[in-house]
Amino acid sequence: MQTLESFDFTDKRVILRCDLNVPIKNGQITDPGRIVASLPTIEIIREKCRSIVILAHLGRPKEGFAPEFSLTPVANRLGELLKDVVSCASDIAEAKQLADARPGTVVLLENIRFFSAETSKDDRERAIFARELATLGDIYVGDGFGAVHRKHASVFDLPQLMPHCAGRLIYAEMRILNTLATDPDRPYGVILGGAKVSDKIGVISNLLDRVDILAIGGGMAFTFLAALDKEIGKSLVDRELIPQVRELISRAKERGVTLLLPEDVVIAPAFAADSPASTVSVDSIPSDQIGLDIGPVSATRYAKALENCRTVFWNGPMGVSEFPAFANGTRVIAQSLAQLPGLSVIGGGDSAAAIRLLGFDDEQFGYISTGGGASLEFLEGKELPGIKVLESS
Repeated sequence: MQTLESFDFTDKRVILRCDLNVPIKNGQITDPGRIVASLPTIEIIREKCRSIVILAHLGRPKEGFAPEFSLTPVANRLGELLKDVVSCASDIAEAKQLADARPGTVVLLENIRFFSAETSKDDRERAIFARELATLGDIYVGDGFGAVHRKHASVFDLPQLMPHCAGRLIYAEMRILNTLATDPDRPYGVILGGAKVSDKIGVISNLLDRVDILAIGGGMAFTFLAALDKEIGKSLVDRELIPQVRELISRAKERGVTLLLPEDVVIAPAFAADSPASTVSVDSIPSDQIGLDIGPVSATRYAKALENCRTVFWNGPMGVSEFPAFANGTRVIAQSLAQLPGLSVIGGGDSAAAIRLLGFDDEQFGYISTGGGASLEFLEGKELPGIKVLESS
């Protein structure tokens, strides 16, 4: 894979694919982590290039422009960080015009997913759109790790049309993930949470041959508990996956993997921040309650089991961490990993947002990924289209 050092960017027009898919509430960015993570690549290129046109997405707009998915707040924040104006261009023609206005210009094209061809299943349609995008620059730099598992025009088709390389962020992400997949220091622990076991079942299956400890939390834990014939009340469950989960539990036992499941949980009558919380054993969940966090005994047990690990990968909160009453499990695990003597890797997405919301600094952990879905697919053993094309000559 070629890197930024492979090219001379002097007086070149650069197309930079970033992942700037940040959470926005009431027009305000609540976690700028992905913007900050993109800065090193932008600043290196900007020193020599003629212009940078950044391609990025926000959310999943259904059809055309939608104000709630506009990248204007992102352009404004990026401009603040770069101490320069970053314009948000509504279309390719405007992006060209703005990029040619003055040397060193950084332009952000409006949400690339507003253009239907970006995510088209039709290879020809994507290829035509990619050719239009290619008119924006001379060199393509791929640095949007959070999108590399997507076969989209700006991720997969565009770099095939022009000289290309990986940015600082993608290079760092792949170095860390290759370590996790092939040569982690042991003991090696993995913590998986989040809402649905369906999102993680593939990576669990693949990792069972590699890990020493596997800890399960979040909403997905209740499918594991249901697989052990526990009463889980109104808690989230993927009932159709219970047979597969039972197989995973058996495989873990056969391979000598320490599988950590909650022994107590925090429950409430409803999914709401002000719903009254109580803690019960997993053998005593009332039928009219919903589980919203692992309990304090479980959180302490998980932290204790992981404290001697040399490598830990964590993806997915242990509970509904945006609700204070149901954030303790996530907080305990975060504190444990912040003190880990070995390598701690936070698997992006909701996990990264959760630790920041709880007041932890990025520097307290070994590495914070920007791409939860991409990280999981790589660890599941899947090919990432956006990485494959960057590795080609």
